[in-house]
Order: sequence, then C-alpha cells, then structure tokens
Amino acid sequence: MGILKQFFNNTRKPDGWMGKMMVNSMNQGHAAVSDWGLSYFPDIPVAAHSMVADFGCGGGRNTAALLKRFPAATVTALDYSKVACDKTKQFNRHEVQVGRCNVVQGDVSRLPFEAATFDVITAFETVYFWPGPVESFQEVWRVLKSGGTFMIVNESDGTKQADEKWTDIIDGMRIFTQEQLTQYLQDAGFAQIAAHVNRKQHWLCLLAEKAR
Repeated sequence: MGILKQFFNNTRKPDGWMGKMMVNSMNQGHAAVSDWGLSYFPDIPVAAHSMVADFGCGGGRNTAALLKRFPAATVTALDYSKVACDKTKQFNRHEVQVGRCNVVQGDVSRLPFEAATFDVITAFETVYFWPGPVESFQEVWRVLKSGGTFMIVNESDGTKQADEKWTDIIDGMRIFTQEQLTQYLQDAGFAQIAAHVNRKQHWLCLLAEKAR
C-alpha cells in the first residue's frame, strides 16, 4: 500500500501517527459542510433536546458545534477509533471535565446504549463506512427517542463522477445517493425524511424522524 493510500485509509478508522494527522485534518476539512448541514436542523427550542449524540465523531469539532448549539444538552460522541476518541476528548476537554460531553469508543452496528436514549443523533461524513448500512441505521433508530431526529451530512451526494476516486483509494468506502440513503432509512424504520442538496458542491443533508 502506497503512503498516500495508507494515509487516506485513516479516514475510515484513524490509527497511529497518520490517524492523528487525519483527525486534525477532519476538523478543518469538514467544517464547512458540517456547518451547512447543521443549518438545516429544525428550529426547535434547545431545551427540548437534552440528550444528543454524534456518531463517527472523528476529531471532535462537530461534537463541539453540537455542544454550542444545544447548551442545555449532554452530548455523547462515539467512534470506533481510539485515536478519534482521544482527539475528541482533548478537543472538548472542558465539557468532558464538567460532565456535558461523554466520549465512547464503540461500533455503530452494535451501539452500547439502551433503547430510546437520544433526542438527536448526527452523522457527519461517516456513513460511507457504516456496516449495512440498514443494520446500522436500525441501531440508530433503536437508541433514538420517539419523535427524535437523525441527521446525516455527506460531502458527496453520489452524483459527482470525480468522487469515485475516493472509493478506489479508501478501502470499504461507499458513496450513496440521496435516493439510496432515503430507502435505507425507510427500511430501518424511519418515517418522515427530508433532504437538502447543495447542487454546486454536491453536498447532501438528510433529516430522518422516528415516528412518535
């Protein structure tokens, strides 16, 4: 495996010194699309969301954005990479210390949480690598409260041919279209699904609600 391919494969599961470099670059490189996606979150009183989760938390920058957006909430960050979890703890160290942020190393296909735990769950630039993904989305559905929202934000909407290079470089990466993700979410049990697309950038944001 060439050095470039080895580095970009840390997108999937950051590890070692390359993984540490990758999570730093994630915090910078994913900021614009993450903020764009988060701008579509429903304008609901922040007090209505007491338990928020960021699955596939990477370097922790988006976890910090959720802590800011939902100041009354406890935010749980999950990743199956120890490097990512360590970086997220460091990036949000004050909130971890005061108990507002929990960082958990775990697998989205076997979430270590009880049913109906979270009001909001986010997945920024990560479902490309999730097992299934219907099975993983069923796990999200399980741990989401009735009426809760699952947000997916992807930098690639599956319609830009140039993005196919990433699936050649990064092992196990799959880029999904809006239609594919919508179907997977419906198959997992989600009812109301709204999609937003930045046609110029090929960014995709999906908001899926668990029926009350």
